[in-house]
Amino acid sequence: MDSEFNVIAVLAASVAAMLLGGLWYSPLLFEKRWRQLIATPDDQEPGNPVVIYGGAFALLILSAGVFHAFLGPNPDFAFATGVGVAAGIAWAAGSLWISYLFEGRASGLYLINGGYHITQYTVYGLVFGLI
Repeated sequence: MDSEFNVIAVLAASVAAMLLGGLWYSPLLFEKRWRQLIATPDDQEPGNPVVIYGGAFALLILSAGVFHAFLGPNPDFAFATGVGVAAGIAWAAGSLWISYLFEGRASGLYLINGGYHITQYTVYGLVFGLI
């Protein structure tokens, strides 16, 4: 692994994933069904938004940073995107599915949450392949 670490790319990937999450869990896409599956009323937030969004962004920076270190500096666009898809399917969504199997959670919830993580890592790959 090369020692070059692109902080700008990691921050850009993290912001892109945060924006993706905002869209993914919005009324435009999956909010209504997601709220039904987690049994949360439309007008109820699940907790302190500063803790939730701040914690989510910190974890996005962590996951993007580790993924960037895994890819190395200046990865080829197609390679970075392909690895992003593979990591999203096999590592993120695959690990999530194991938990959902043991917890007996609804497959619809997995498809929403797992789909987000597959897309998240694909976006990371896209960003790292471009920057």
